[in-house]
Amino acid sequence: MPKILVAAIDFGTTYSGWAFSFKHDFESEPTKVTAKVWTGGQLVSSKGPTCALIKPDGTTLHSFGYDAETKYASLADTEEHKPWYFFSRFKMLLFDHEDGIHRDTKIKDSTDKELSALTVFSLSIKFLKEDMIETSSQRLLSGGLKKEDIDWVLTVPAIWDDAAKQFMREAAVKAGIDNDRLTIALEPEAASLFCRHLPIEKNTKGNSQSLAAFKAGTKYLVLDAGGGTVDITVHEVMANNKLKELHKASGGAWGGTKVDDAFRQFLIKLVGGPVMKKFQNKHMDDYLDIFRDFEIKKRDIGPSKADRVTFRLPSALSSTFKDHTGETLLDIIPQTSFSDQLSLTGDKLRVDIDLVKRFFKDPVDNITDHVENLLKEPTVTGCAAILMVGGFSDSPLLQQAIRSKFPRVKVIIPNEAGLAVLKGAVIYGHSPRMISERISKYTYGVNCCQDYREGHHPSQRKVKQKDGSFNVDHIFDIYVKSGQKIKVDDEVKNNYCVHEPDQDGMNILFYYTIDDSPSFTDDPGCKRLGQMHVDCPGHGKDRSAEVTMKFGLTEIEACTKVLHTGKITSTKLNFLG
Repeated sequence: MPKILVAAIDFGTTYSGWAFSFKHDFESEPTKVTAKVWTGGQLVSSKGPTCALIKPDGTTLHSFGYDAETKYASLADTEEHKPWYFFSRFKMLLFDHEDGIHRDTKIKDSTDKELSALTVFSLSIKFLKEDMIETSSQRLLSGGLKKEDIDWVLTVPAIWDDAAKQFMREAAVKAGIDNDRLTIALEPEAASLFCRHLPIEKNTKGNSQSLAAFKAGTKYLVLDAGGGTVDITVHEVMANNKLKELHKASGGAWGGTKVDDAFRQFLIKLVGGPVMKKFQNKHMDDYLDIFRDFEIKKRDIGPSKADRVTFRLPSALSSTFKDHTGETLLDIIPQTSFSDQLSLTGDKLRVDIDLVKRFFKDPVDNITDHVENLLKEPTVTGCAAILMVGGFSDSPLLQQAIRSKFPRVKVIIPNEAGLAVLKGAVIYGHSPRMISERISKYTYGVNCCQDYREGHHPSQRKVKQKDGSFNVDHIFDIYVKSGQKIKVDDEVKNNYCVHEPDQDGMNILFYYTIDDSPSFTDDPGCKRLGQMHVDCPGHGKDRSAEVTMKFGLTEIEACTKVLHTGKITSTKLNFLG
């Protein structure tokens, strides 16, 4: 059934939002995309904070975004917050969870109470979904949208693994989004598409620069600097105006939240950890105000700024400090390691600009160092431009660092850098084949068994079978290699036979590694990725199945054909264990 509109959800570490466009609008003006405007206190933003407040029952969402922050602060004021669940910036769990992500993974809220991660993510996505439907329905004179009218796009970082992508898909399906109507988009790709459609953009020197004018063969690097992760990919414009990826996605946890963390650590050094914890618990509204104020201030901190930066310290923080230590903040500032860089007058803390700029140092250095190494790669040599998108790309300090480090490369920053991913995801939903070729991040393969061949297999690997023959287990049967070019529609096919005559099916186990030539699935660096089950009815060892894989899409797709029955089944891989 044809879609009426495409809706996208950008579920970010720090901020989240939704956007949509109707099909007829896309056909006439691809960048005509509607996005929600969020408000919280003095802040007006294009996305809202990724905060979820869940009722004490652990299953019902009370509010999301600024409303969740405000309500939780109100509950904390009257000591009523303890049975409630408040989650903030929880997306990074999917990037750096020590044990990997699973369906039953639990995450801790602000008071260390645990709840199912799948529940928290799905409730949040459900809010964004329903909020979008309510707004878009108001533009339809006939009134209302049906599920089959909407195609959904959910954005994820390109550096995420397949298990994290599957987790987000299952959370979205649990939130009520039809699985067949859902597409996963990679964040830097979405941003690249948006900027390719913009007629005019401005680079950091203020000169007009059109990414859409880039000719076939032009290479450019997409630097998607978000709140949690920095996601980098390299695209080349093709003759058909489509894009192909030149280098596998890379990046790290160097986003804007690292600046927030540095500011938080500065406050902890100033007042002490116990005071900060007590202040946060007792005066949540004031605690939130400090960081909302910092969010505004950090957007204006540029390389040419020379004045001290003034932060308002709530009286509740000063009184909490005095109650705990018996001293005043004014008394202890001379005793701190940065005494000559601070002054306190009333509730105004004035901080030297050099100290504030130091909050940005680690993430900015990590980003520029990584880009420098990337531009030296043979496939990336000759890159004409760096496209900066994502909320952290609005930072004048990061912009200046990129411009200074790479003076011979054009630096392009769209006016809506923070919305480029979200709006680009809508464009991707309308035209998902605009990215025609990608680079595999890993070597993917299947764990299989082969007949032992002397001189080909290590002798210590042979295992004697019941019939006296010898097999070799844990062979890494490679499908695609790390760094390999993959067209969107490329397929890889391999056949597998049952091991025993009485087997009624096969469990196919998938592995991955950054090594481009693994021999065995138990080699160092090889990790179990997922599995799928293939039914093989009948009896005897002559039964086999052909497994076809597609690696050129944003998610790995698979189908199986049981050769002795001809039955073909599209199979979903289970990357969540």
